[in-house]
Amino acid sequence: MNHGEPAGPRPRPPGLPTAARRRAVSVDPAGLVSSGPFADGQPAPSVLRPRAPLDLAEWIKVSRDQVERLLLAHGAVLLRGFGVSSADQFERVARAFTDDLLNYVEGSSPRTMLTEKVYTSTEYPPEFPISMHNELSYAHKWPGKLFFFCASPPESGGETPIADGRRLLERLPGPVAERFCRLGVRYVRTMHAGHGPGLSWPTVFETADRDAVEEYCKAGGIEFTWLDGGWLRTSQVRPAAIRHPGTGERVWFNQADQWHPSNLGAELDQAITATAGGAELPLNAEYGDGTPIDPADLAAVRAAAADAAVAFPWEAGDVLVIDNTMTLHGRHPFTGSRRVLVSMGAPVYLDQVEQA
Repeated sequence: MNHGEPAGPRPRPPGLPTAARRRAVSVDPAGLVSSGPFADGQPAPSVLRPRAPLDLAEWIKVSRDQVERLLLAHGAVLLRGFGVSSADQFERVARAFTDDLLNYVEGSSPRTMLTEKVYTSTEYPPEFPISMHNELSYAHKWPGKLFFFCASPPESGGETPIADGRRLLERLPGPVAERFCRLGVRYVRTMHAGHGPGLSWPTVFETADRDAVEEYCKAGGIEFTWLDGGWLRTSQVRPAAIRHPGTGERVWFNQADQWHPSNLGAELDQAITATAGGAELPLNAEYGDGTPIDPADLAAVRAAAADAAVAFPWEAGDVLVIDNTMTLHGRHPFTGSRRVLVSMGAPVYLDQVEQA
């Protein structure tokens, strides 16, 4: 029985909106994270932390301009506390920054590919440091952005120091900077076909197709010679400093000190040079005109890089974004198990930048 109540829907109480639907709440994405310097007096990296749990890749898609501004100002941005926990999640974060992720073609250090665009960081023994460098600065196309993900921090050490290429150039003695900037750097590489020191050319170029390698070299202005036993020697001249495509500022941008055998240390340098006579070194660097680089000049470069470098301890889940044209990076020795992954993208082309 309806006790006399009218049939049909009940009348709405006074004041209730005509359509009691959920409204989309507009939230400023910038308000979902806190930002600031890593430490007082340390300009890089800039650090972003979530104020509440959120999907980092989705947040980046709507907040990329904010992160890009920080990246141009500081050269590196640390995304901490966002709960990234796997290589696949990390790749989603990298793809949120850029659709153009790169393979490690023409790389100079041993890595393992984990997903289509995610690699292990350089697989050198933990007791050795990795010197400061801009990734693939010797190539005709390099990643404008590097992405690092700490899946598991080491027991001690293992930091990824970073250095501002603008500051490094300012710290170099004038005559050293002038020589490098005037002459440039010639990178010489000798690669075996499967057995020998250093990396093989199929590993470096991620193909065993000689024709494909030759096409790549021609496109990149790389001189190449096939040697006995299927070995390959390449040579290319690149600037030592360029103008940053986003800011126009002069930045140190090369890997001369890392490719030079003196980077191995005096004893190993002398042993390798005595054995190979310098002719078959896997990696070597000269001034752009082919003359040897003065070891004192390289020592000055390393000192300037060390003076400009800053470092922070890794935490599990950290994602570090680096402007690779502006910022150098390296690795400190470590103990324990360290697992840091890397992805790279947003390519910059040599013919698009101005030599400085």
